[in-house]
Amino acid sequence: MSISSGDGVRAVERALDILKAFSVNEHELSAAQLLERVPLSRPTLYRLLQTLVHSGFVVSSGEPQRFRLGPAVGQLTHVWSSGLNVSAVGQAIMQRVWAATQETVALFVPQGAMRLCVAELASPQALSFKRGVGYQERIVLGASGQVILAHANTSIEAIERYAEGLNLDPIRLAQELRQIRKRGYATSKNALIEGAVAIAAPFFNSHGQVAGSIAVFGPGARLKEGKVRQFGAVLVKEAAALSQALGHT
Repeated sequence: MSISSGDGVRAVERALDILKAFSVNEHELSAAQLLERVPLSRPTLYRLLQTLVHSGFVVSSGEPQRFRLGPAVGQLTHVWSSGLNVSAVGQAIMQRVWAATQETVALFVPQGAMRLCVAELASPQALSFKRGVGYQERIVLGASGQVILAHANTSIEAIERYAEGLNLDPIRLAQELRQIRKRGYATSKNALIEGAVAIAAPFFNSHGQVAGSIAVFGPGARLKEGKVRQFGAVLVKEAAALSQALGHT
């Protein structure tokens, strides 16, 4: 019996719906649980499951039978994650932040005790601040580094090592990091450049680990308290979009 192109597309959509029914908290499901999540008849569900099991996208075990994602999904995940480039993935998101703020926007990734700028869009305004792609700085200094630390479950001992040689109180910094986690974004003023204000929010990878920060830099004369809160909200929203693009759920 031949299958029309429309039937084929629907079969693919239904198979994908089955795969998307699994989650981190529900990595193993029975047929009854799958039927609750995917609007299919029982015969259609089993027919699609049989195809997915045969191709390695789903494996089954136990009695009663339970299903979970198979090795073929892991292979695709590895290929997908290997091809990710944070600066490339983040370009459209950076453009939206740049359009909303008209200030310099940058992406940073952690490198041990340092953070590295991997992408930057300079402000179009005459008075502005920028550091450039490839710029590195101590991760404990400034908003774009501290917001990474705040979500990295960093021990007080590690904070002490990172702050060595700097005029920073590790205990006070640890308290500030807790406030940053609560607020969702970090701010700093005059931390690295006199007169500069920075605002930054974290983004996360597919494993739920902090992968870096997206930040806005501008002069304090423009970035007053109201603007800081406004841009902080923009950054939190767009950092979440970047996290989603990197596979974080």
